[in-house]
Amino acid sequence: MVPHNRRFRSFHHAHSLTMSLFQFVCLVPSFTAPESKRVFNYTLVMALLVGAITYYAQASDLGWDVVEQTGNLTRQIFYARYINWVVSFPALALALGLLSGISWTTIVVNIFISWFWVLSYLAAAYTTRSYKWGFFGFGTFAYVILAMSTINESRESAEAIGIGRDYIILAGWVNLLWLLYPIAFGLSDGGNVIGVTESFIFFGVLDVLLLPVVSVGFLILSRNWDFGKLQLDFCEYRGVREAGAVREK
Repeated sequence: MVPHNRRFRSFHHAHSLTMSLFQFVCLVPSFTAPESKRVFNYTLVMALLVGAITYYAQASDLGWDVVEQTGNLTRQIFYARYINWVVSFPALALALGLLSGISWTTIVVNIFISWFWVLSYLAAAYTTRSYKWGFFGFGTFAYVILAMSTINESRESAEAIGIGRDYIILAGWVNLLWLLYPIAFGLSDGGNVIGVTESFIFFGVLDVLLLPVVSVGFLILSRNWDFGKLQLDFCEYRGVREAGAVREK
């Protein structure tokens, strides 16, 4: 297995720069926004930062292993991309959950399910026998649960608090792209149908259309949201206010 060529190192460098750029797009507005309205900025900035460094690792020809495949073949598996997803997918599940107004119990479950999905695919990528499709099945089933929660249950909750249209735009885009990840995995790290180069392109396009685009969507649409009604206006002087309440008593 030879390192990928300069053209695709440039491809990953471009993705790293894209993630870094959108990180600043989300971070800079938080300097002027009230602290009580920064929850989505901070959540998405963390995920974009991880995306930037994982793509930088791939551009540096790091973060990969050689794994045996059926038929005495080998494949270069970039585990760095799974590190990206294990942060970005739960971050999106958290952001959608906070926006929809569902319970914290459901949000925690959705975060766990997204972790389970990604880690199952990672286990499948490293499994050299046909048992990999069992891990793939578990992970894909987890995705179905996550999709049902973020499209159905969460949508109903969002409609109840008056932001159903904005929520379905964001959740619909996320789930449309999430639907393509099992297909991309099955063709690449799972089934070894397409080569490493083609998988770079497939996953790279999905990753850019997912987190950076959704981050911009949150920033634009959030200008019209009532964070108090959404119960997301976390008080920036919470300790001061609570201390004042104690003194009044």
